Amino acid sequence: MGDPHRVGIVGLGVISRAYLDTLSGHPAVRVTAVADLDASRSAAVAAELPGVQALSVEELLSSPDVDTVLNLTVPAAHAEIALGAIARGKNVYGEKPLAATLVDAHAVMEAAAKAGVGVGCAPDTVLGTGIQTARAAVEAGTIGRPQFASAVMITAGHERWHPHPDFYYTAGGGPLLDMGPYYLASLVHLLGPVHAVTGASSRLRTERVIGSGPRAGERIPVEVDSHVSGVLEHVGGTLTTITTSFDGVATTAAPIEIHGERGTLSVPDPNGFDGEVRLYGLRDTQWRTLPPSAGYVAGARGVGLLDFIAADGRRPPRASGDLALHVLETMTALLASSAEGRRIELTTSTPPPTAVALTAAEEWASAA
Repeated sequence: MGDPHRVGIVGLGVISRAYLDTLSGHPAVRVTAVADLDASRSAAVAAELPGVQALSVEELLSSPDVDTVLNLTVPAAHAEIALGAIARGKNVYGEKPLAATLVDAHAVMEAAAKAGVGVGCAPDTVLGTGIQTARAAVEAGTIGRPQFASAVMITAGHERWHPHPDFYYTAGGGPLLDMGPYYLASLVHLLGPVHAVTGASSRLRTERVIGSGPRAGERIPVEVDSHVSGVLEHVGGTLTTITTSFDGVATTAAPIEIHGERGTLSVPDPNGFDGEVRLYGLRDTQWRTLPPSAGYVAGARGVGLLDFIAADGRRPPRASGDLALHVLETMTALLASSAEGRRIELTTSTPPPTAVALTAAEEWASAA
C-alpha cells in the first residue's frame, strides 16, 4: 500500500468528529495536523490523537507533512482555504458546498487545474447503499426508461434545534443551499447532469424564533427565501421537480421518487448512507424492498475522501470537484431563475461518477 496519505484538517466543528472517527486508524491515511480559528479546539483534538500537530491555519496549509487539506470550515471560508491549499501545491477535499458563490467555485477549480492538484467535495452519502442500489436498479432497466422524478425536503426550520441558526437565514443559506447538495448529487448519479432549470421561491416569514440553547426565544431575521421549488431538465430528457423548504411541518413524500415506463422507485434520504430502496412495478400490487446491491455498506462521513485518495489520478474521484461545481451551479441557477422569472441553461456539466460496487464495511474500512 505504501506510506499512508497525509491529511491535515482545517475546521474542527461538529462534523469534524464524524470525519475523525472514519479516518483515525485507517491504514490508507494518517491525520498529521489540525487547525481551527479557536486554538483550544485544535489543541484538544491533537491531545486525543497521537502524532497529530495542533497548528495555525497558515502553518497547516504550508506544512510539508500534509498532502491533502480536509476543509471543514464554514461555507463562507471554503474558497479561501481551498485556494490557500492549492497555492501551496496541496490537494483539497471539502465539505459542501464547493464555495459560497459560483464565481469562487470556478476560481477554485481553475486554480487546481493550473497547479495540477486534485479537488474533492462532499456529499459522500450518495456513495452508500441507498443511492447506489437505486442507481443500479435504474441502470438495470428495472423501471424502464425514466420519465420524470421528484425530490422533496421539507422541515419546519433548523432554528427549532440549532442554538445558533442565524446563518441558515442569511446570504448563502436557505433550504436549497443547505440541503440541496445531497439531493442534486444523488440526482446526477441517478439521472445524469442537469441541462436547464426553472425556479420559484418564497419567504412568507420575516423572522424566526430560536427554540433551544442560551438564545432560546430570541428572534432572528430571515434574509433569504425559505421555500424553493423548481424543475430540472436533465440532459437525457428526464424532468425532476424539486422542493426544498424550511416552511413545512411534515411530509409523507419520499425524499426522491423516479417514475419510469415500467415502475416507480422510492429512494431513501440522500443525507444518509443507507435506507430502503422500494420498487412498485407496473404489475405489482404493493411496494417491495430491493436488497442492497451496490455502494459502501455502513458508510460514514469521510468515505468520499478515502475514495478521492484511492483514485490517485488513475480515475476521477467519485466525490469530485467537477460534480460539486455542477451541483452549485444548478442551485444558484434555480435561485436566479426564481428572482428573474426565466428558464436558465447551465454552463457546466459532468457525467455521473463511476458507480460503486457493493463493498462490505470491513473492506472499505480497511483499504480505500
